Amino acid sequence: MIVFSPSDLIAILPELVIMAAGCLVLLLDPVTSATRKTWLTYLSLGSLVAAFGIAYGLMGQPPRYVFGGLYILDAYGTFWKLLLIFVSALIVLLAKANLTLEQIDVPEFYAFILLSLSGMLVMVSGTDLLVIYLGIELMSISFYIMAGFKRSERRSMEAAAKYFILGSLSSGILLYGISLLYGRTGSTTLAAIKTGIGLLPAGDPILLLAMTLLVVGFGFKVAAVPFHMWTPDVYEGAPTSVTAYLAVASKAASFGAFLRVFLDALGGLKADWQVLLVTICVATMILGNVVAIVQSNIKRMLAYSSIAHAGYALIGLVVANAAGTAGVLLYLALYAFMTLGAFAVVTILRKGGLEGDEITDFTGLAKRNKWAALLMLLFMVSLTGIPPTAGFIAKFYIFMAAVNAQRTWLAVLAVIFAAVSAYFYLRVIMVMYMQEPGEASGTPGHGVRIVTSPAATLVLGIAAVGVILLGLFPNPIVKAAQNAILPLP
Repeated sequence: MIVFSPSDLIAILPELVIMAAGCLVLLLDPVTSATRKTWLTYLSLGSLVAAFGIAYGLMGQPPRYVFGGLYILDAYGTFWKLLLIFVSALIVLLAKANLTLEQIDVPEFYAFILLSLSGMLVMVSGTDLLVIYLGIELMSISFYIMAGFKRSERRSMEAAAKYFILGSLSSGILLYGISLLYGRTGSTTLAAIKTGIGLLPAGDPILLLAMTLLVVGFGFKVAAVPFHMWTPDVYEGAPTSVTAYLAVASKAASFGAFLRVFLDALGGLKADWQVLLVTICVATMILGNVVAIVQSNIKRMLAYSSIAHAGYALIGLVVANAAGTAGVLLYLALYAFMTLGAFAVVTILRKGGLEGDEITDFTGLAKRNKWAALLMLLFMVSLTGIPPTAGFIAKFYIFMAAVNAQRTWLAVLAVIFAAVSAYFYLRVIMVMYMQEPGEASGTPGHGVRIVTSPAATLVLGIAAVGVILLGLFPNPIVKAAQNAILPLP
């Protein structure tokens, strides 16, 4: 029997605010007139601002278990919560602009953003595998729906179907791994699993199988090779605001849970899962960067780029020390700005009445709209890891963590493939600045144009300022990541 006090509710107040707002938007949508539905968007944004303020106010408190040890309030979870809430607020703004252009701007979309966010917040603070699993499912089900939100487009429905089928398979694999861990250790809480593993003989085959299944389950969520198959099709078919949310928030939350489970519960199997993860890490960096070279669709190119960046972030988990953990937190925080910015530029490109998401749609962009081209240049340079942008800082700290952990070969390999990535990022810059503008659609009167809005402009401005300032003055975010690391054995 789980016993909790009313004070436990304070620890989950951000989650309660987000969940209540999501349910409220769903309830109010049918009874709100069409002219007033915009207020539901403001309600969503207001709840995110309130949750961010509450989470920020909870920072600095000593780690505290709540709800009978199923949940924890700590600096690690709070770091991820602040990042996820901030990203979700930007996604609401980006979605408002994007979905209005696509003529599918309906309030329930924002409700699903809030519901998926509540699942992510549970994932990063859960200390029981079943609690984490419930958070993953709440996040995933919301994304299945959002991926297919453009119901009039075949590729959007195809993306949702593929994501649902493969996501359900990965959830089943993850749940099977949890059941095996419960069978061998007698508990699903991370602390009890850690203790149970210490009492079992080394090389226990059931434990190793359970560990492998958990790697598969989390590997799917972070889009690591060979569990990445869903990523390009879903990124291409989903509305661009959903794609951006998947690439940033879903990946960050999944890494947050991934690190907590493997460092807290499975630390006794560290030597075993390091061997497995280093193989996945290398394969992810290689495939993501190499396959991105041949992509002609910008969203598919960014999908493989996202896979490659998951490989870089996995270096921190492979290292499995304080520097590696801080490196992952820092990497995902900085990655959010440059990726959101790149997708925001995609949303403002229109080819006729449709979204311009082919790389050829960027042809001559510098002569058609110099500011949009300049922003895309900034985000591509940052994703490449060229100083003095935030992308360079992210890569520097994660690569140095590998060097300091005597895994110099892994850092060298990562640097090599970071250099390979320059080819497909700089290709976008080349077509923007070195080719003459033309009607990429091939249909007279239906060339590529720029359609901006205050919301999209605000997202682009925040992303650009973040990329520049955090590249020039990274100390605050670096210290925040270092102060939020998990206590390691």
